[in-house]
Amino acid sequence: MSDSTPLDVLDSVQARYAEGAETRVPELCCPVDYDASLLEVLPPEIIERDYGCGDPSRFVRKGDIVVDLGSGAGKICYMASQLVGAEGRVIGVDATPEMLELSRSWQKDIGERIGWHNTEFRHGLIQDMALDRDALATWLEAHPVQGVADLDALRGEEARLRRETPLIADGSVDLVLSNCVLNLVESDLKEQLFQEIARVLKSGGRCAISDIVCDEDVPAELQADPELWSGCISGALREDRFLQAFADAGLHGVEVVEYQREPWAVVRGIEFRSMTVVAWKAADEPRKDHGEALIYKGPWREVTDDRGRTLRRGERTAVSRTDFERLGAEPYGEEVIPVSPLVEVSAEDASDFSCCRAAERAPDETKAGVKRDDVAPGTSSCC
Repeated sequence: MSDSTPLDVLDSVQARYAEGAETRVPELCCPVDYDASLLEVLPPEIIERDYGCGDPSRFVRKGDIVVDLGSGAGKICYMASQLVGAEGRVIGVDATPEMLELSRSWQKDIGERIGWHNTEFRHGLIQDMALDRDALATWLEAHPVQGVADLDALRGEEARLRRETPLIADGSVDLVLSNCVLNLVESDLKEQLFQEIARVLKSGGRCAISDIVCDEDVPAELQADPELWSGCISGALREDRFLQAFADAGLHGVEVVEYQREPWAVVRGIEFRSMTVVAWKAADEPRKDHGEALIYKGPWREVTDDRGRTLRRGERTAVSRTDFERLGAEPYGEEVIPVSPLVEVSAEDASDFSCCRAAERAPDETKAGVKRDDVAPGTSSCC
C-alpha cells in the first residue's frame, strides 16, 4: 500500500498537468502516430499540449456518443468530433482547471473549422463521473463550509448532484476513451474507476483505453513518490491486472489491440510500456434457453469467455439467447458459427437456461432451422 493519500496524488497530478497546459512537458508522453488528416484543424497549442501514449480515437464510429477520460487540452476530443460527425457527441472529462480552460478556449473556433459544434468539456474526476465539480463549486460559493453542519450540507449536496444531475449519466455513452490517464488515479480508487467506465456505458457499448502498464508490480517506495505518480510510473498496473480490471468491472471481450514492444521507460528493472485495450459492456438480461448453439471455429482446441462459458472447437455448444447474441456479435462473431434450433422457441416457451445442462447441444435440436426428409445413402448428390 502506498503512503500517498488520494489528495497527495491528485495534487501532484494537477500541478504537473497545470504546468503542461502552459508549456510542453516532453517526459509526460510517448511518441504516437495519429491520423494526420484529423490534426489539420487543430492549432499547434493543442497538439503540443497533448500527453498520450496511444491512439484510442481509431475506435470511434460515426454517430457515437463519446466520453474521453482525462481529456486534457482536448486533442483526442477534437479528433473524435470529426469522426462521429454532426450526429454524434463528444464529452471530455478532466480535473485540471488549466487544461479545461485551454480546451474550452478553442471550442468555437475548432467547431467552425470542422463544420459542427458537438464537443464539450466537463469538470470532474474520472473515478467519480457522477459529480459535476463546476456545479459543486457554484454551490460552495453560496454555501461556504465554516463548520461541521456546513460539511454535512456539502455532503448532502454532493449526493443530490450525483443523483439528480450527474456529470455523466448511467448507460448514456457508446464509447469511453482514455489516453494515458488511468495510471494517474490513486491505487485504492482504481476499482471504482473501472466501475465508473462500466456504469456510463450503454449495453453493447465499448471502451478503448491506451495506458502505461508494467511487467512487474511497482514497489511501495515508488508508489509513495508523488513525482513518479504524475510521471505515469507509480500508478501503472501490471499488465495482467490491467486486463483483469476490465473483467472485474463486468466488461467482456477484453482484448489487447496494441502493445508497445520496446519499453517507454525502465525503472529499477521494471519495464513500463504503452498498451491499448478494447472491452465491451453486455446487456444484463435473463438467460433463456431458445435451443441455440455456437460452434467455435478454432484454431485453439477450446476457449473460455469472461462469463465462464467454454466453447470447444467443432462442437455445438448450448448457449442462452443472451450469449447467442453476445458471442455472435463483436468482437467474437468472426470466431464462431451460430446454429439456430430445428424448431424456433418462442419467448413464452423459453425456459431459464441452466449452466448445469450438458454443454453440447444435440444435433436433433439444431438442424440449421430446416427439417429435411430422410434420404437413403447413395440416392442423392452430395449437394
